[in-house]
Amino acid sequence: MQYQIPKGLFDILPISKEDWKTSDKWQYLESVIRDLCKNYNYEEIRTPIFEKTELFVRGVGSSSDIVSKELYTFLDKANRSMTLRPEGTASLMRTFIENNLSENRKTSKFYYMGPMFRYDRQQLGRYRQFHQFGIEVIGQKSYEIDAEIIDMLLELFKRLEIKNTKLVLNSIGDFESRENYKKALKDFIHPKFDSLSQDSKLRFEHNPLRILDSKEAIDQEIISEAPSILDFLTSDARNHFENLRNLLEKLNIKYEVNPRLVRGLDYYDDTVFEIISEKVGAQNSLGGGGRYNSLLKNLNGPDLPGVGFAIGMERVIQTMIAQQCYFPQKTGPFILIIPITQEAKNFSIVLTKELRNHKISAEIDLNSKKIQKSLQFANEINAQNALIIGDDELKMKKAQIKDLITREQKEINFDELKTFIKNKYYNLKNLKE
Repeated sequence: MQYQIPKGLFDILPISKEDWKTSDKWQYLESVIRDLCKNYNYEEIRTPIFEKTELFVRGVGSSSDIVSKELYTFLDKANRSMTLRPEGTASLMRTFIENNLSENRKTSKFYYMGPMFRYDRQQLGRYRQFHQFGIEVIGQKSYEIDAEIIDMLLELFKRLEIKNTKLVLNSIGDFESRENYKKALKDFIHPKFDSLSQDSKLRFEHNPLRILDSKEAIDQEIISEAPSILDFLTSDARNHFENLRNLLEKLNIKYEVNPRLVRGLDYYDDTVFEIISEKVGAQNSLGGGGRYNSLLKNLNGPDLPGVGFAIGMERVIQTMIAQQCYFPQKTGPFILIIPITQEAKNFSIVLTKELRNHKISAEIDLNSKKIQKSLQFANEINAQNALIIGDDELKMKKAQIKDLITREQKEINFDELKTFIKNKYYNLKNLKE
């Protein structure tokens, strides 16, 4: 029996037939993300892969598609219901409460990055194990923080050189705004109820705003003439949204208001937004988020407001490849040492260890028999230099070092060898920095 990966999952490999599955591309995206978070003063939190199921039911919302259709839930050996995390916010809120992270801080700024799990229909950009990067700000209800995280997300895509992005913005108001709008929306939809999709019929009673998020053509046709939530905002919610829009304009951040944008999770209120990558004939959502002023309190935590965003890392990498965005060239070891004989191998093993201990990436070809094949191997692993040592080199105490980029070759005395390699490495490192 040949074992195969389950449907909806994928491996990330050093070399892959599908370019977006290569590990160097993922490492590059992760490095850009970490630099961005440092620039914006966000600290990392890492939460467990699974949590108690109730956390996600309460945190994400029982009427959301995630909870009603997509959770990976199991009973542990003590017959307790556990669920693989489907998103990052609920887990981060749990650890914020449990570890009392609000102590001595008016504002907390965190980021997370890692795998999430949803039993989803597999398609390009959507997988059953997928990876999210997200940020959360807790303790600030200001529109200025909303603008900060929107700018942060746009800056990420700018650093990744993703083109043709568009910010789509909306407000779903506070509790009073939504209650008034839900009544108006239900009154509008009620005469057309029988024409709704089955999912939207279920949403009608418990969370009619989710009908606005439906991708079904019949639902889209029905809601195209629906009233706008922006007409039902309370004065506080309207002021928050108008102040945010004015600040975005001062920051020269272009946006488009879409009163149908509600996002797919139940905990949002006030600001919601998405960043989409516009393509010919399609629009690709790269990430989004919004405000959740009551989520912590609903999870029996402190009554503190929050706001955040998340991106799907698979979709971002796929978009970068489609747009031919910059990825750094994959680099291999700084030097490949090629010993031709057993005695040369013994010498080379010691040399390789010493170089590695000085933080110089080095590899040794333990199977070397012919120099030409070893040099071919050096090219395959993207080595920058090759050091050839055989019986003649050992007798003369001189080694041949070949720069595989410039093709320059030098003969170096053994007593100068380590110093020469170190100087060459650090000179190149300083030049890149």
